[in-house]
Amino acid sequence: MQHDKVLILDFGSQYTQLIARRVRELNIYSEIHPFNKIPTNIDDYKAVILSGSPFSVRGDEALHPDLSNIRGKKPLLGVCYGAQYLAHFSGGNVAPSNTREYGRAKLSYVKEGEAFLEGISEGSQVWMSHSDTIKELPTNGELLASTHDVQNAAYKINGETTFAIQFHPEVYHSTDGKQLLENFLINIAEVNPDWTPDSFVEETVEALKAKIGNDKVVLGLSGGVDSTVAAVLLNKAIGKNLYCVFVNNGLLRKNEFENVLNQYEGMGLNVKGVDASARFLDALAGESDPEKKRKAIGRAFIEVFDDEAHLIEDVKWLAQGTIYPDVIESVSATGGPSATIKSHHNVGGLPDFMKLKVVEPLKALFKDEVRRVGASLGIDAELLGRHPFPGPGLAIRILGDITAEKVRILQEVDAIFINGLKDWGLYDKVWQAGAMLLPVNSVGVMGDERTYEKCVALRAVESTDGMTADWVNLPYEFLQKTSNDIINKVKGVNRVVYDISSKPPATIEWE
Repeated sequence: MQHDKVLILDFGSQYTQLIARRVRELNIYSEIHPFNKIPTNIDDYKAVILSGSPFSVRGDEALHPDLSNIRGKKPLLGVCYGAQYLAHFSGGNVAPSNTREYGRAKLSYVKEGEAFLEGISEGSQVWMSHSDTIKELPTNGELLASTHDVQNAAYKINGETTFAIQFHPEVYHSTDGKQLLENFLINIAEVNPDWTPDSFVEETVEALKAKIGNDKVVLGLSGGVDSTVAAVLLNKAIGKNLYCVFVNNGLLRKNEFENVLNQYEGMGLNVKGVDASARFLDALAGESDPEKKRKAIGRAFIEVFDDEAHLIEDVKWLAQGTIYPDVIESVSATGGPSATIKSHHNVGGLPDFMKLKVVEPLKALFKDEVRRVGASLGIDAELLGRHPFPGPGLAIRILGDITAEKVRILQEVDAIFINGLKDWGLYDKVWQAGAMLLPVNSVGVMGDERTYEKCVALRAVESTDGMTADWVNLPYEFLQKTSNDIINKVKGVNRVVYDISSKPPATIEWE
């Protein structure tokens, strides 16, 4: 794809993905690479951004990138650790702050007439997150902005197109963060903002045609946004040579197998529904360990998917709905990858014996970009707005072993909760919602009789990409009605609780 690109070097910051997403919001294509794995084709990038980090530039474990092909040759922006790195190792001085500088701050000084800060004035709110601070600027450094507590909040290095800031423009708490990135990337680095959903669709379809030719492709549909958009893109490129398989593992939401198949009707996709519920429930029988449940589901899926793939004559390719967060490598405390690259939840880990080449048309996109591409393709807004749903389905929302009766109970509870969110106009205000069936019974009273039945926990969170999440403050009236409906209508449940934990320290799912 012939677009100007921005390189983001990751030093292990929790905010690095947010930098990439903020840059993408400017219609500029960005890539994240570990600080110690700088691409050799550096000339392909118009600008470079250095991320923050949990490390200190003063420590023995300070992360040292080789910037010899970047400094003075490419427009460069250092953010937080990046700013401190440029100062500390270029004649400046970085020292511990008297107090940890974390949270909101306001600019108390902004240099007039500076292109880097165009449209940003004194009083603009920024977000700080660091325990060190820059006491002295690097050689040829020039002060551009300060806050009440941070003298050297922003600076530039004269003689280079190098800028640095000790705050985080990528977080939404920095009210003019997007403006600052636009100033640097578009006005100073002259990056062309032409990375749009329409251009992505056009170029990806042409690339898929060239890559696949007349070969056949099999795709495991999940009913979710990613696999659906991948399917529509591939269908646009290769038409009848795309074979979609939607497997019912018996752990979907109530009536979801039928509803999703009906939804795909009229989209022009070649979809085969396979009901393998009994096979999955048999594989899960008696298993309570969360990781073993995941592996059992994965094995069963591979078996079912392999059976179906063998029914397609001369199939050559396996398509996956992998997206960019699944493949990003970031930096851990030891300087290596901090997280295992995550495979697509339906087809990750397919064994070599299937002998299929892999095609991943969405692997350059974030989730919100996938939705925008889907809209560009004309996919129904209701489908694009669906909440994320875990690949193992309700198996990881039933704590303990899995039985058909437990699945039935949770499906009924989940349906009341999700349909209630839609009826009350709350569904689109929530990033993800679901119910958990807990492995405990509690005493209750129904009529004049004592009951000893299941407890369920409702969970609703707001998030951007699932990396962090806050619980949603749903109206008490809604929670009251939902609780009453569940207890009155779902046999086997006599208690409902609402989870008000944020991520971190909790996770979105309970297993």
